[in-house]
Amino acid sequence: MSETVQEKDDVEILATKDPGEGLPGRVSLPGYTRTMGPQTHLFEERERLQQLTWNHFSARQLSPTIGAELEGLDLSQDLAQKVIDEIQQALWDYKVIFFRNQKITSEQQIQFASRFGELEIHPFLPPNSQTPELVRFEKNAKAAGYENQWHHDVTWREEPSQGAILRAVEIPPVGGDTFFVDANAAYEGLPQEIKQKIDPLHAVHDFLRAFGRQVPKGKRDEIREKYPLVKHPVVINHHQTGKPLLYVNRIFVTAIEGLNEKEGYELIDLLCREFEILEYSCRFRWEPNSIAFWDNQAVQHYAASDYSPHIRVMERASIKGTRPIRAQR
Repeated sequence: MSETVQEKDDVEILATKDPGEGLPGRVSLPGYTRTMGPQTHLFEERERLQQLTWNHFSARQLSPTIGAELEGLDLSQDLAQKVIDEIQQALWDYKVIFFRNQKITSEQQIQFASRFGELEIHPFLPPNSQTPELVRFEKNAKAAGYENQWHHDVTWREEPSQGAILRAVEIPPVGGDTFFVDANAAYEGLPQEIKQKIDPLHAVHDFLRAFGRQVPKGKRDEIREKYPLVKHPVVINHHQTGKPLLYVNRIFVTAIEGLNEKEGYELIDLLCREFEILEYSCRFRWEPNSIAFWDNQAVQHYAASDYSPHIRVMERASIKGTRPIRAQR
């Protein structure tokens, strides 16, 4: 027996096996609503993604169900349609895809994004002065990041964007990562009684929650007429895969139809906490000339605001989408 063990012989070791052995999956923490343990509902999708192969690039999976870096592509080139089609399929599979070392211009970013659909113009965010299809996020000591909340983009639109392509123009020396989370994993991880409760519900989305300061008081009625309150299902089905997706966020959702204000906000907050489960997410550390392309139905994202007063400049092209729907069951 070693001297160290002899010195600690007053400690009785009761365990003979790992504490997790024999536990039935997720378990509750006494007194709290959160659980811990293996997220077994992710395993089937994890194994499916691990079996995928591609003809025109290789993919490095970042987490069990979401995120992959695609290697072997040059986005400055006019890619053949069969390559674009395979990138699109990779997006549907991985929900968000990333590209490194892509030294492209704003115009080339627009050209690439346009291969996946018509681009939209954002009325409440400043654009690149030469290319209005690109929203420009230019953060510095005077403009810190306020995108550090899980959200789908522009859910206040009747037809929110289908996808977004974000390019790093200038990055801080450290920080400024972006996180992405799987909205299907968040839904499937809910207890069955919660699923049954939310499946028929609709949420009210409003641009004023985030962008009210951007609208002059004299134009508020005009802009409200152009962008009225919209209702989307709390749970939608992905337009391509059909998978059920949790579709609420704290930034744009103001109410749950049929619930009073207190009940609505409590339910919104409960559902939004599902996006905070780390096993459902991936993290992307930006480098110069990096690009992220996400499916705006399948994922929510969160931009870490930990770099101020350093500069962080990004440009985003958004692809027009269709109205989210919940399939009849």
